[in-house]
Amino acid sequence: MNNVKPAIIVHGGAKEISEDKVAANHAGCRAAAEAGWNVLQSGGSAAQVVEAAIRVLESDQTFNASLGSTLNSEGGVELDAAMMDGATLGWGAVGAVQGVRHPISAAHKVMEDKPRLLVARGAERFALEHGLEMCAKEALISEEQYQEWKEEAEVVDRPNTVGCVALDANGNLAAGTSTGGTTGQAQGRIGDTALVGCGLYADNRLGACSTTGDGESIIPVVLAKTAIDALADGSHPDKAAQHAIDTLMERVEGEAGCIVLDRQGRIGWAYNSQDMAVAYMTADLSEPAVFTRKDKDPVHASKAEQ
Repeated sequence: MNNVKPAIIVHGGAKEISEDKVAANHAGCRAAAEAGWNVLQSGGSAAQVVEAAIRVLESDQTFNASLGSTLNSEGGVELDAAMMDGATLGWGAVGAVQGVRHPISAAHKVMEDKPRLLVARGAERFALEHGLEMCAKEALISEEQYQEWKEEAEVVDRPNTVGCVALDANGNLAAGTSTGGTTGQAQGRIGDTALVGCGLYADNRLGACSTTGDGESIIPVVLAKTAIDALADGSHPDKAAQHAIDTLMERVEGEAGCIVLDRQGRIGWAYNSQDMAVAYMTADLSEPAVFTRKDKDPVHASKAEQ
């Protein structure tokens, strides 16, 4: 596996990003990619890389995952997350959890335990019993999100699911997703994020994918698996990602995006929303390439505050 080229790509959600939030999206995705890349450089596994990167996004109020998540119909935050290992097809997921500071860590721990989806109180009990960081339910509600919920304001720039895909030095792939769901969602609603094949997929034979967008549209077209299957003929991940988005648009209504890495470390992504926050890093780069629109040049650290 000496020809393996480690790589990481993260996304902060596909949706309209207002001008005043562009810099924050750039900074958050860059920080996540850097955190994951540091783990890669120190010999970490793809799963460890994915967890490290997503924990950064979960700690940033810019994104709809853990702190800063959208509020449901009852004014609470319920979180979903999942992880999948491309070497074993192992997976783990949690859904509708409250008071779990980093749901991606809970999903990783579930994956290590045994493949299953744990929800609500059962998932919270699992996280507590395994020593994961807990917090008060209210601690994950940002003031901005609370005011938007209270005033029933139209949310313009709240991206959906965040995610990461990584290829480690051993040629193993992993994918992860994390989300606070959709604004005003019914209590107990679980979208695509926690569902293997929909919100994420990883298979060392082909590649790995994490998705974002309207869960009820992503689920019926099994978006992540659709993207990965499109790699079977050797297609570039960009083409595979676009195929998945085209399939969604042909069959259902809704906005979505996906990031894809193949087993060669090639990177691709596609979306049908106005914007999608993305950052990636490879050994060929001196710093992460960061985007909110794919048709524009990447923003580098020196331009981050401009």
